[in-house]
Amino acid sequence: MDTSDLGPHLPNRKTSSPLQRLRTTSLRTKRDASWRSGGAHSVTSQDPNGPEILSPIPRRHFLEPHAIRDSWTPAASEAASSPPSSPTTRIGTHRSLRSMAEELDGKIPGQSVSPSSTASQSSLRGSSGKLRLVHDDSSMARRWTRWMSDRGISSWVVPASIVLATWVKYCIGLGSYSGQGKPPMFGDYEAQRHWMEITQYLPTSKWYYYDLQYWGLDYPPLTAYHSWLCGIIGSWINPQWFALDDSRGIESVESKLFMRSSVLVSDILIYVPAIYMFTRSWQATRSKRTQTTSLLILLLQPALLLIDFGHFQYNSVMLGLTLVSLNCFALGYDIFGALAFVASLGFKQMALYYAPAIGSYLLAKCIWLGAVQGQLHLVRLGMVTVLAFILVFLPFLPPFGSVDGMKQPVVRIFPFARGLFEDKVANFWCASNVVFKWKNRFSTPVLIKISTAMTAVGFLPAAVSLLNAGWRLPPFSGLTRAGKAAPSYTPILPLLPYAALSSSFSFFLFSFQVHEKTILLPLLPISLLLAGSSSESSVFAWGVLVNNVACFSMWPLLQKDGLGIQYIALLVLWNRLLGYDLFKLQIGSFVGLLSLLVYTAIFVVHIAEIFVSPPSRYPDLYPVLNVLISMPVFGFAWIWSNKCLLEVSWAIGALGNSQPKKETSEPKDVREISPPPSVVRAAGQRTRSLGYGHVPTVRKRGAIPEMGDRKLS
Repeated sequence: MDTSDLGPHLPNRKTSSPLQRLRTTSLRTKRDASWRSGGAHSVTSQDPNGPEILSPIPRRHFLEPHAIRDSWTPAASEAASSPPSSPTTRIGTHRSLRSMAEELDGKIPGQSVSPSSTASQSSLRGSSGKLRLVHDDSSMARRWTRWMSDRGISSWVVPASIVLATWVKYCIGLGSYSGQGKPPMFGDYEAQRHWMEITQYLPTSKWYYYDLQYWGLDYPPLTAYHSWLCGIIGSWINPQWFALDDSRGIESVESKLFMRSSVLVSDILIYVPAIYMFTRSWQATRSKRTQTTSLLILLLQPALLLIDFGHFQYNSVMLGLTLVSLNCFALGYDIFGALAFVASLGFKQMALYYAPAIGSYLLAKCIWLGAVQGQLHLVRLGMVTVLAFILVFLPFLPPFGSVDGMKQPVVRIFPFARGLFEDKVANFWCASNVVFKWKNRFSTPVLIKISTAMTAVGFLPAAVSLLNAGWRLPPFSGLTRAGKAAPSYTPILPLLPYAALSSSFSFFLFSFQVHEKTILLPLLPISLLLAGSSSESSVFAWGVLVNNVACFSMWPLLQKDGLGIQYIALLVLWNRLLGYDLFKLQIGSFVGLLSLLVYTAIFVVHIAEIFVSPPSRYPDLYPVLNVLISMPVFGFAWIWSNKCLLEVSWAIGALGNSQPKKETSEPKDVREISPPPSVVRAAGQRTRSLGYGHVPTVRKRGAIPEMGDRKLS
């Protein structure tokens, strides 16, 4: 039974109805099993003797306001001594639930159901008389997964979700794209096709020099290698599609089908597996139905689909590689996570938006590991990162390339000459430029320094939160079965999604040379948080609001590309999948009131665009209004992410009266060492309400740890 369907509130213990006892037992059993397995860190390995995979996502989502008053918190000593759940206890739980269900159906001799309860249960039985729980859920995605499960075809839910998402992406690709039929430069579609052309016919030394006025290559080498591979495959099919210079502006049906297919295949090979891996690692403590619902919601995120499969780009490759790195960090494979993030940076430089968060997380983990293990881990991460970057840029380094040739890719990747921002982007610079003309007041070098300083101040809370947690949380001193220190779980990990959100928003709002499509980077972490949240939580409200406003902020670009129908259809579909009703906003909270005001303004602007033409004196009236509506939402979301960082830091014991840790060379030879006061406090009411109720214990050499450990990669 999916406890999220039953709501956050536990039923009254004095229930007399067998159905109520069934629901109470199910909630209590799942709650106890979640606590015994570490609350936020559940054992998901099917082999009881094999390695355990730990997940940092709690049963209750982060920061649910109702979880504090309804949470159940045992004593810290009980949590430390309780054994983890096992397959045997789970079998016993299922048997007890089956017995109660049979009692309710009258199958157990000598047991009867009272007439009062029979009347209340009549609506819970199907035509066959079997027990049927009714779920009050407006989410179309959950209703569909439940419908599949009730008919015994739950194993087909994931393949069907992927097929459905692929079909939607294909349908979006049937429409127009950036620059279609608009010579001489056309648009991003032609830029991607042109890069497949030059990487195939020119040596690497000329890739970043050739005809820079006509879509010169301005992405890191992995994008160039990807373009080269796609160009090779396309030339096998039809060499005319990528003939050097002669193929410029080609828009044949066959070439467009190939180009659209290249985006779709890249997405299926990288982004879709990363999303699936996320639901099975970060959300391992959630039910399969919740995991599948999250998969479907993330696969159909409207902003990414509109840009990649409508406008035409390959952002899903970069975002997929970043998500792979986050998944590796969650499973303890930091080396592989670092490699995946270098690959993301090597594909698109915008992945730098996550660099402060990911770099601070890895450094904080090295601090948390202690002097010996931390230094070794830092050296390994540094060596792997440097070698990975060398491998990415190898064709441009001596002896394969010239010394001057090393500079050109960097110059093209960071185009400061383009100005502070492009077009009308909903960030601080463009919004404030309505009143204060930055480009007229300051030179480009000064603006670069100002924007860099403001960006650093923007992501400083994320970096400080992670490093403070690594310093203040108790040091790792546990032992694996082999006697080597190798924790797979890091107590700092719950901060990482919020740190990535804060860091990416700071870059989007304050950095130099931002365009409207880079809003996709903050959307990744907030969508990951949204996917597993309760519809009553602030995470859900902020996640939906930011996603919807992000699509609206790109409306001028989408309108130019002729993607108006896709824009409306995807927003309606995605909000219906979530069960989000614009007409039932909770205006009792700040985010609810903000949503009401913003959605009203968006509706008014869209209606005005249809019936009222902008005055000739202000031809950009509607794009400017778009910026002025969207930018405050992103600014408040950035502030909210920093607030969440404080709350989660407090919940895991990284704030308050915790003392800086002292290094210990070897754990004492006792059966169990009591954790420091900060960890005991972390197992209290506030931590349990956020899903972090596990109290780590240190056992003597040779003893099997309570939580399974995995080797550091």
